[in-house]
Amino acid sequence: MLLFCVLGIILLFLLFFFWQVDEIREMVDNDLGFQQAPLTCSRAKTLLFISNDKKVAGCLIAEHIQWGYRVIEEKIPEVGSENEKVIFERQKAWCCSTSPEPAICGISRIWVFSLMRRKKIASRMLDCLRSNFIYGSYLSKEEIAFSDPTPDGKLFATQYCGTSQFLVYNFLSGQQPA
Repeated sequence: MLLFCVLGIILLFLLFFFWQVDEIREMVDNDLGFQQAPLTCSRAKTLLFISNDKKVAGCLIAEHIQWGYRVIEEKIPEVGSENEKVIFERQKAWCCSTSPEPAICGISRIWVFSLMRRKKIASRMLDCLRSNFIYGSYLSKEEIAFSDPTPDGKLFATQYCGTSQFLVYNFLSGQQPA
C-alpha cells in the first residue's frame, strides 16, 4: 500500500512536471513568434536553465534528425562600426543549400529570458545537450542543425558554431531530404 502511494506521488509529480514544461514551451513559442506546432518526434529532449532564484531562465528543445542544409554565406559589405555590422546581419535575408548533409540533432527552439541574455546561458545549454543527447557520445558542432533561426538566433548560431555556414533544418517538413 505504501509503495502504491509513493508511486502515485511520483506519477503525480511527473504529470505536473510535464504539464509545466508544456506551459514553458508555449511561452517560448509565443516569445519566438512560433505557431503552436507539435514536435515531429516524441523523443524530443527539453533542457531548462534554472536561475539561482529558481526561475526558468532558458529553454532548449532538441530532436533527432537525419539531415541539415548549410547556410550559404553572403559577403558583408564594408560597414563602419561593429554595431552597423550587427544591424546589417539582422536585416539581411539568407538562403541555404538544397543539398542535404547528415545531421543528428536538430535544435527546434533555444530561448533565454531577455534580462538574462548575453550571459552564455544558451551556449551552456548547447554544450550540455551535445554531451548528453546520445549516451556515451559528444556531438560535434557539425552534427547540429538549427530550425529557422530568428535574426538573433542566426547571430548566436554563427558565433557558437564559429561559422556563418552552420546547418539549418525545417522542423515542420519531416526527416527526408528534398
